[in-house]
Amino acid sequence: MPLLRRSVLSLAAAGLAALSSLPAQAQETIKIGLVTALSGQSARAGEAITRGMAIAIDEINAKGGLLNGRKLELVRRDDEGNPAKGVVAARELIYKEKVAVLFGGLDTPVSLAIVALANQEKVPFMGPWAAGTPITKNGGKPNFVFRVSAVDEIVNKAMLQYAQKTFQASKPAMILVDNPWGESNEKGLVAALAAQNMKAVGIEKFDGNAVDVVPQLTKLKAAGADTLFLVGNVGPSAQVVKSLDRMGWKVPIVSHWGPAGGRFTELAGPNAKSVHFVQTYSFFGKQGPVGEKVMAALKAKYPDIKGPDDVTPSVGVANAYDALQLSALAIAKAGSTQGDAVRQGFYKIERYEGLIKTYNQPFTAEVHDAVGENDYVWAQFIDNRILPVQ
Repeated sequence: MPLLRRSVLSLAAAGLAALSSLPAQAQETIKIGLVTALSGQSARAGEAITRGMAIAIDEINAKGGLLNGRKLELVRRDDEGNPAKGVVAARELIYKEKVAVLFGGLDTPVSLAIVALANQEKVPFMGPWAAGTPITKNGGKPNFVFRVSAVDEIVNKAMLQYAQKTFQASKPAMILVDNPWGESNEKGLVAALAAQNMKAVGIEKFDGNAVDVVPQLTKLKAAGADTLFLVGNVGPSAQVVKSLDRMGWKVPIVSHWGPAGGRFTELAGPNAKSVHFVQTYSFFGKQGPVGEKVMAALKAKYPDIKGPDDVTPSVGVANAYDALQLSALAIAKAGSTQGDAVRQGFYKIERYEGLIKTYNQPFTAEVHDAVGENDYVWAQFIDNRILPVQ
């Protein structure tokens, strides 16, 4: 073999050896995408989701990453609560960024808009917030959509139970935002009431941009409602509270978790505290080992967090943290970032001791929701803090 050729081959071999010995951080990262509201009334919830994911990613990377040392990287896009913008953002993350798992859809309409794309492109889509029942029950075969969050049809049963236990509700009524999330909850609440041979005395809907809901509430008051089931995100829910103030009608409000997503007390005023809403987790009270670890990490990473008061909304952090850890386990089980392999990897998770609970086989081919009806707590705003109802 000529000397020149041997030299070239030796150099090539040395180059390959050098590449194989590069440190783990020089390997290609595994990108995790996030499409959520990072601006507007629900930006606080989008930031909470970001923080929960970031804490989990830091923890996984500190342990060496996944798939022989590849580190995780979070890539975010703002959907502004708009379904069309959410789909554009999702397309960019899927096609350009090549994310292994796509998180997102703070709002149910945004999530529902992304579901078809995720199933079509065979990219696992993980929901850490939006609760619309059809998000995971979407008819996809196979179904690439998973969730660690509340689920409307389960929350609706819990709302009725809580209203009966806490307020002795016998004539409940519904005030719902007029969008797919409101529709999902209407179906769930009607079914929950029918299971107990009950009917709502009235069902009223309102536009998410409405500044006055007095006409709808007046009808519900005239119908004899003794409790209101409220479904709406931050701004719409605040308008319901302010409209009740204008009417001088003090009626118990049992809400989905929409008010927790942002500046609710600022927008709703002093009677924000009258709204009792569902949560999946609270950092108040005695924490388990995972809760203590996550709180310590939050304090270390984010200077504005001094204690549980500052983790708002806590469900965004908790859901996103557990969802990211479960997604990482699915990638590890798959042994790759290939979409269908990761989808099947979710089914192979046997046990994970998480923040919200210990998950035992959280996902199956039939069940894509990891949080069930026994995993909820109830909270209210007291002095701008989300506290468990005493």
